[in-house]
Amino acid sequence: MTQILNKYSNLTQRVIVALIGGIGLIAAIIYSPYTFFLVFFFICMFSMLEFYKLVGLDGYIPLKSFGTFIGLFLFTSSFLVGMNIVSSTIFFMVVPLGSMIFFIKLYKKGEKKPFTNIAFTFLGVLYVGLPFALLNLGVIRDGNYSWQIILGILIMHWANDSGAYFAGTKFGKTKLFERVSPKKSWEGSIGGTLTTLIVAFVLGEYFTDLRHWEWLVMSAIVVIAGTYGDLIESLLKRSMEIKDSGTILPGHGGFLDRFDGLLLSAPFIAAFLRII
Repeated sequence: MTQILNKYSNLTQRVIVALIGGIGLIAAIIYSPYTFFLVFFFICMFSMLEFYKLVGLDGYIPLKSFGTFIGLFLFTSSFLVGMNIVSSTIFFMVVPLGSMIFFIKLYKKGEKKPFTNIAFTFLGVLYVGLPFALLNLGVIRDGNYSWQIILGILIMHWANDSGAYFAGTKFGKTKLFERVSPKKSWEGSIGGTLTTLIVAFVLGEYFTDLRHWEWLVMSAIVVIAGTYGDLIESLLKRSMEIKDSGTILPGHGGFLDRFDGLLLSAPFIAAFLRII
């Protein structure tokens, strides 16, 4: 598949992968909460593995498998709690699981900076695993799963990315954050913002699980937090001196490249939805 797509331009690859992946993702989200869980379980897993792989490129040795296990435990637990399948007391298991990281590293020989490796193991859980877990708490309330909310969030992220990409390509002159991401521009950011606001207004007309003003507030969260999420992931890649977090998604890079905005917006979205 990758070899076939390599024959096309980067933009064509982006469009093809976005269409194929988007259709599958949308179908899983709409079909049932369990297909939603299954798809995002693997997205979370691949994203965490990519993060630990990137950290390893700089010479650090985080607990890749165990850190990923904790992140997936958080994600799975939040889904089961949200669906009223298990009690919220299951979250107390996170504490001893996290403490196990110290015990495991204590018996690892030959590591020069074990506490740095411990810190990066925890960072993978906080940066990747926790946001996906919080996403569950935002879209599942008292056992009721809202495919409209999660699909709306993703559509707004796609609108922001696409609007910023095309506006930046056409009009981009003023650098947004040149030190971290030289290609991003204020013009692109404005284009992404306007596109997302329009999409949020349309969502409010057809997706009735939230009111119009709630969709508009969420669009602001997606634009601001999502843009910072993109910049933060760019900062991570720049520190590792690499272009993409992976190659599994031709034209898009890796899973972190595709979902970096969601990682930072998800905690704010979950907080907003729970508070209201």
